[in-house]
Amino acid sequence: MNKYYSGIGSRSCPDSLRPLINKIAIRLEELGYILRSGGAKGADTFFEEKVVRKEIYLPKIDYSKPKLVQMNWYEPTIEAFVLAKEIHPNWSACNEYARQCHARNCHQVLGQHLESPSDFVVCYTVDGKASGGSATAINLALKNEIPVFNLFDAASALKGIADFLK
Repeated sequence: MNKYYSGIGSRSCPDSLRPLINKIAIRLEELGYILRSGGAKGADTFFEEKVVRKEIYLPKIDYSKPKLVQMNWYEPTIEAFVLAKEIHPNWSACNEYARQCHARNCHQVLGQHLESPSDFVVCYTVDGKASGGSATAINLALKNEIPVFNLFDAASALKGIADFLK
């Protein structure tokens, strides 16, 4: 059985966190975990750039770029849109692209078919809370009792990850 974690977060993730996030991602891959992320700049990219075993969920795939189609990149399903609408506090205010992003976030936590939850979430948000575009993924994880470790407080997050992996 595969082990998964979600590595996500703000596009405004400080570049100073890149080495730490890379190290976490590399170590988790060494421990047999597969990354689930979202292809965005910032935290997502920092998690993705140093690992091979990953599932990347995009709001929309540009099929004119064949390289993307050949990798483990996925678009959100209709079921993910339904779930995101349940989780998001103001769905009606979201434009189509924002809705695609929130639906994609559901896959980051629950997998391609929304049936295989990640074991935990490692993220970075600018305020240390379930905020920004990552809020849907974080709130979905919490709703499903999936631990969330936020690198806004790196020391606490690292301790939480270490304790979880024991």
